[in-house]
Amino acid sequence: MIPRPPAEAPAAPATTPGAVPPAEGGTAPPHIPRPERAHAERIAALRLARLTAAPTHLPSEHEQAAFELGLVVALVLGTPDAARGLDLLVNARRIQPEGAEVFAALLYATGREEGAEFWWRFAAGSGSGTAAYCLHLYHLRYGETDDADYWRAWSDQLADALGPPGARPRGPTPPGVDRPLLPDDVRRDVLSRCHRGLAPQLPPALVEVIDRLPRQGDPGHGDADHGDPDRSGDVPSPWGLTSGATSACSWDGAQG
Repeated sequence: MIPRPPAEAPAAPATTPGAVPPAEGGTAPPHIPRPERAHAERIAALRLARLTAAPTHLPSEHEQAAFELGLVVALVLGTPDAARGLDLLVNARRIQPEGAEVFAALLYATGREEGAEFWWRFAAGSGSGTAAYCLHLYHLRYGETDDADYWRAWSDQLADALGPPGARPRGPTPPGVDRPLLPDDVRRDVLSRCHRGLAPQLPPALVEVIDRLPRQGDPGHGDADHGDPDRSGDVPSPWGLTSGATSACSWDGAQG
C-alpha cells in the first residue's frame, strides 16, 4: 500500500447538489457542494464486485488505481474541450464543473494532490461524473475503500441520471478559445508516461504558473474561503489562469 500522510476524514456529504453559486466579479472561490449519500445497495454491490473481480495487470489494487487515475488525468488534459472548460471556470459568471475538473487534473499532474482533491470534490458535487470517478481512484489508491466505494457509487448515479457525455448540454464557449490546453509535445509526453506506469508530469514552466496562483482565502485577494477551512488552506485558486498561459508551456528547452 502506498503510505499517505495522515488527514482528517472528509465530512459526509449531506446536501443536494445542483445549484452552483455565482462567482462574484469572477474572483470569489466556490463553496464545495456535497452530494447526497448514494444508495447503500449500490455501495454494497460495488464492494462485492471488488471481491469477485478478475486480477488486475498490476501487482496490487492500489497500484492499479494509481495507474488508472494518471491515465484519466492525461485524457482530461488532452480532450479538445479542456481549454474551453478552464476558461469558463475562470471567466464565466457561474462556476463550471467541467472547468473545475480540468483544473483538478492540472493540479494532480503538478503534484498538488490536496488541491486536486478539493476541486474534484467541487466538480463531482456539481455533477461531474468524471471527477467523482477520479475521487474513487484517488481514495482506492490509498486503500480508503469506504470513500472509494462512495465516490464510485456517486459516479455511477450521475451517469444514470445525466446520460452519456455527448447527450449533455454544453456551456457557452468563451470568445477566442480555439487552442488546445497543452502543447502537442506535452500531451504526448503525459500520455506516454502514463502508459509506462509513471505519474503524469508537466513542464517546469507550467509548474511555475501553478505555483504563482493565489491560494484560497489569501488576504487581499478578495476571496474569503467558502469551502472547508481544514481542506483549503493551501489550495490553489484558478482565478487568473487561462488556457493561453498553459498552452505556452512546452517541454522545448526544458529538462524533464
